[in-house]
Amino acid sequence: MTILMGQACQSNTRTSRIHLTIMGLLLLCLSLPAISSPSKAEYGVVLNLSGKQRMLTQKMSKEVALVALGIDVEKNVKNLISTSALFDKTLKGLKNGDPSLGLPPTEKKRILRQLNKVSDIWQEFYPVVKGIGESKKVSSEQLQVVAEKNLPLLKQMNKAVGLYEKDASKTGLEAAPGLAATINLSGKQRMLTQKMSKEFFLIALGFDVENNKLNLLETYSLFDRTLDGLNDGDDTLGLPGTPQAHIKDQLKVVKQLWTEFKPLVEKGAHHSTTSIGEADIRKVATSNLPLLKEMNAAVKLYEKEAAK
Repeated sequence: MTILMGQACQSNTRTSRIHLTIMGLLLLCLSLPAISSPSKAEYGVVLNLSGKQRMLTQKMSKEVALVALGIDVEKNVKNLISTSALFDKTLKGLKNGDPSLGLPPTEKKRILRQLNKVSDIWQEFYPVVKGIGESKKVSSEQLQVVAEKNLPLLKQMNKAVGLYEKDASKTGLEAAPGLAATINLSGKQRMLTQKMSKEFFLIALGFDVENNKLNLLETYSLFDRTLDGLNDGDDTLGLPGTPQAHIKDQLKVVKQLWTEFKPLVEKGAHHSTTSIGEADIRKVATSNLPLLKEMNAAVKLYEKEAAK
């Protein structure tokens, strides 16, 4: 009898310990910060600003090329300093959150790992850009670094945007996956305005001319196709088309500017072009920013659709 009572007591003690352990684990889980997905509105901002980062990699590189060409040096140095500072702030905001930018912190580990890859390249790129900003001139070595590093920086940033898009399609924008693709590719258009301008200016500098001509041809062709796809749809690109009349009107504004800009970059990419004159350099230098501005206005309209 005494033995049975002892066994019963031990059993009760073990049961109590198990209950306490379970309760402790539950309390621990409750005390840990929950990994929450961004809201629809936040996803719109994240997709917009992460996509904008791609554009900034090319805008910085374009501004470096313009300084090297001696075009509006003071203005382009000022722009370069501002562009690089914004890229740096946004990269930190994507990782850690930034209320001033409307960015929640990124909590998905796979996206954070990708952002860290971007940071690794940025740590090599940023000091060179700062050096150009301080000296207001570009050495051949600095131009080489920017020309070599800007595309890997763009590539890794683009991978991060792709991960954000997948995440948004599964959660925050699961009811409209086509909208996530639309925000991504309309945002990518901003980057392409700057990439083709950078390639045009590198050709004007005589830097790796044949490769930059091929790159320029691919870049402006993609911009042209995507602009049509945003408007009318493109199954291959995953674009459903734009039914909203007010966004279509904004795309018409972009199309009009593109009609004027496209012949300039076509000329730069053409195999018969052996040199690019200052007049054409200045035309591209002045007309690429209105194209960027109006494309950005279209992205903002798509972002508002995501918040609905």
